[in-house]
Order: sequence, then structure tokens, then C-alpha cells
Amino acid sequence: MADKYMMATRTNLHFDSPQGKLSIIDIWNVPLQSQKEGRANLDDIAKDLKRKIDAEGAVASFVDESKTADASTHLAFDIVLDVIRVKKTENAAKLAVEKNKALKQKIMEVIERKEGAALDSKPIEELYAELNKLSA
Repeated sequence: MADKYMMATRTNLHFDSPQGKLSIIDIWNVPLQSQKEGRANLDDIAKDLKRKIDAEGAVASFVDESKTADASTHLAFDIVLDVIRVKKTENAAKLAVEKNKALKQKIMEVIERKEGAALDSKPIEELYAELNKLSA
């Protein structure tokens, strides 16, 4: 994987987008998808690169390498797919953390409610006794 990124930085690879050419560093800040028309997003960039690859023909010749599809297009496509994969993994992990946090909060609310109900059911004498223990 590192070789791809080394080649991309050495060749100053750029990615076409509605906002103009994006560098390899810029591509990490592009969202997976965009709700706004004309905004750069990884999904559209990947689709455009795939169309270019398909239009060029994945392999124009197995014998004459000069007739193969543009290597920089393939490199750009591979990198965009890597970035998409990483971002999707990070988003899934973040979502799992948020779900766990929400579930933990719900459990804490139920515990508080049950503890309150347990206190409500105690006779007043026991409540005074507990209060006196806490005050001492």
C-alpha cells in the first residue's frame, strides 16, 4: 500500500473534482458522499475514475505496455478506493462507539429510576435512619 502513496506523491498525482484538482492530502478531507450538487465527494471521484478506466480499456494490449490504460488513472482509482475503505471503517467504528454510549446512558437512566423506585417503597422510618447514617 505504501508504494502506491509513494508513487502518487512522487508524481504529484491529483484528483479531478468539481472544486478543481485535489492533492493526495486533500483527498483525505473529502466526504464519502455529498448532499450538495457540485461538491467534491469520494463516491463521485471514484465513479469518474472508473469511467475513465473503462473508456480507456483496462488492458489495451498484453504485449505492448505502451498501449495499456493510463497508469496514473489506475493509481488514482486505487488510492480513492483505499481512502473510501478507511473512512468507511472509521465511520463504522465511530458509530459503534456512539451506539454503546447511548446504550450505556439508557442503562444508567433505568438504574436511577429503579433505585428511586426502591427508595419510594421504603417506609419513612427506614429513610430517616439512612438519612441519619449519611449525616453522621
